[in-house]
Amino acid sequence: MSGDHQVAEHHHAHIHEHGEPEHHNANAGQGAVLLDIGGDIGALILTMSDAQLEGSEIEIRPVPRLSIEPLRHVGVVSRPTPSGRVHSAVFDGLDEGRYELYVRPDGPVQLEVEVRGGEVSFAEWPS
Repeated sequence: MSGDHQVAEHHHAHIHEHGEPEHHNANAGQGAVLLDIGGDIGALILTMSDAQLEGSEIEIRPVPRLSIEPLRHVGVVSRPTPSGRVHSAVFDGLDEGRYELYVRPDGPVQLEVEVRGGEVSFAEWPS
């Protein structure tokens, strides 16, 4: 490819305290995000006005929580937008339903959101 650069995604994994591998993407926040949605599966884009949350891990859990479900979490990253950089956390592949969000590992619940299947839901982290 003449003059174009391809960026290879770099992933590494380590074992979490609950025994499951955790994968990290060294290029997170550097470009477009591909979302897995459709049918009863949706996504959530969570924006933060507080840059101090950059690098924090936000965990999401369904309400009510079934104890057998593994919990998901994503990092807060600064993403480029046409109007400047925005701090956000993006969750995809979520079953339709209600969720609680908090800062890992065990911060108090900061927000409850409703995710609809086949849609991207948006929420603002409380200041």
